[in-house]
Amino acid sequence: MTAIDSQSSLDARIKTVCDVLRRSNCAGALQYVPELTWLLFLRFLDEREEREAREAAALGTRFEGSIPEPYRWRDWAAPDGVKRNLLQHGAGNSVFAFLEGDLLPYLHALGNNGGTPRQRLIGQILSSVDSTRVDTERNFYNVVDLVHEIRSGEMDDQHLFPLSAAYEGLLLSMGEKNNDGGQFFTPREVVRAMVRVVDPTVGETVFDPCCGTGGFLAQAFEHMRANLPPETTGEALERLSSKTFYGTEKDNLVYPIALANLVLHGIDEPHIQHGNTLTQRYSGRFKGAPGHFDVILTNPPFGGKEGAAAQTRYNFKTYSTQVLFLQEVISKLETGGRAGFVVDEGLLFRKGEAFRQTKQKLLDECDLYCVVSLAPGVFTSAGSTVKSNLLFFNKGQPTERIWYYEITPATRERFGKKDPLTLAHFEEFFALLPERADSERSWTVTREQVEANGYDLKAVNPHRPDDSDTRTPEELLAEIAGHGRELESALAELRSAL
Repeated sequence: MTAIDSQSSLDARIKTVCDVLRRSNCAGALQYVPELTWLLFLRFLDEREEREAREAAALGTRFEGSIPEPYRWRDWAAPDGVKRNLLQHGAGNSVFAFLEGDLLPYLHALGNNGGTPRQRLIGQILSSVDSTRVDTERNFYNVVDLVHEIRSGEMDDQHLFPLSAAYEGLLLSMGEKNNDGGQFFTPREVVRAMVRVVDPTVGETVFDPCCGTGGFLAQAFEHMRANLPPETTGEALERLSSKTFYGTEKDNLVYPIALANLVLHGIDEPHIQHGNTLTQRYSGRFKGAPGHFDVILTNPPFGGKEGAAAQTRYNFKTYSTQVLFLQEVISKLETGGRAGFVVDEGLLFRKGEAFRQTKQKLLDECDLYCVVSLAPGVFTSAGSTVKSNLLFFNKGQPTERIWYYEITPATRERFGKKDPLTLAHFEEFFALLPERADSERSWTVTREQVEANGYDLKAVNPHRPDDSDTRTPEELLAEIAGHGRELESALAELRSAL
């Protein structure tokens, strides 16, 4: 077994597993990411419980694992596992028959009858897995053996970070161009910048009402853990990993991926419910979830449209998913709480009644202190080429002034593969934010100006030359008609010359 003692070796190992999965009937990331997710989860759960059993034995206390024999990874997946030996060399059923007829049904049912929080989590993560996508037993055992070689115990004391970083890279493949999984994945540079601005701290609750693969919650955990004060108590640490992070995801495929992602980051009890935040229809509820949250970070789907069922709970009716989610976030935010919210530019400038009323509600009940305008191209991997914006607001006091900052590439008007968005693009923004100072890229707008403009919040940099077309429709039609007459005259001359 080759030791995995660095981030690069871990990345290489996971890439090798993905290569096997791709040639084994898992053509794209939307197929091989879920497959590797449940295998990685069971692998590290088993290793963790082996370690916990040794620690309990050393202390003379009793430990009972979440999964009994022969359903543990060490039984059916490890090369020297007793159950695996029977499946491979005995007269019993094949490993595929064992998975589909025994193992997965058993794991699905864990926690159904008052099991432990960990058992309920196992059942939720495995909820959408009914079989393996791998085409042959030989390829399946090849994948399992490669996953088995990934041992967190061979890494340094901060092994959860490199493991989570490798898994983050795996999830990134879901956001690649032409991959439908991009709709569930917010670019990591955007996530990190937003978490840094909102700055969640230990003791606060963090919520994402449409959490996708869990990127905002995972990054918030990394941020909070990295900024723990020296005097942090064990009770505070326990709260961080078990009573801090809440989310909702309605997609059947992505929901268990979000759970596994947060567990692999070191969150023992991620409170993610499966369902639609807007309709309040869930297959499960938060356990002990608060009614309001200290921090909300989210990226609702761009261009989404909702039916009547999703609109009934909101004062301002609209088909726009983002407008409904903005109303939801305002209502769920604790007084004094902080939010970071991703929107496409249409929400900022559209003046339909529900759009205007929602923006007025935002300015009345919250201090929208910052809007970051991102050049087009940031969300291309998610299937959107429109301009996007980051809204930062605190609930409890009305907005008086809004500070804008514009982020564009150095050499072009949009981000792309040759000039992608990176954290370096946010450096000046972070430097100016504390004082909200003006610069070539930043400016301030008053509440009075916003109201006078019909609650249009679109970022228009006053320091950039105004090259917009200010002609009225009547002037444009007159110009078109004039060009038409010129063309007819030219054609007449050509005909007369023939």
